[in-house]
Amino acid sequence: QVQLVESGGGLVQAGGSLRLSCTASVRIFSDYAMGWFRQAPGKEREFVAAISGRGGNTAYADSIKGRFTISRDNAKNTVYLQMNRLKPDDTAVYYCNAVVVMIEGAVGDYWGQGTQVTVSS
Repeated sequence: QVQLVESGGGLVQAGGSLRLSCTASVRIFSDYAMGWFRQAPGKEREFVAAISGRGGNTAYADSIKGRFTISRDNAKNTVYLQMNRLKPDDTAVYYCNAVVVMIEGAVGDYWGQGTQVTVSS
């Protein structure tokens, strides 16, 4: 089965930086498009960033564009989210997501358990 484990969350002051990591226990990591989502208390889970299986394409939410960068190292089965110039509004649990298209168009969709990011003012 697919397992995703996030790490790198913590407490940081506004204007600071963090780098999140997500490691996947899958056989062929490049088959999976990877993404980051976040959820603050009382709010819906929202999209943050995504990257295609071999890193050729990326997408970002408008709220973080220009501050966050998603990347991946397929040799390590790991996707990263570099977060710079953090704001208190970035405080949330950040979740790693993996998507794979299987035979005959079936889609697999998997989630990690999340890592807490807290930005203080």
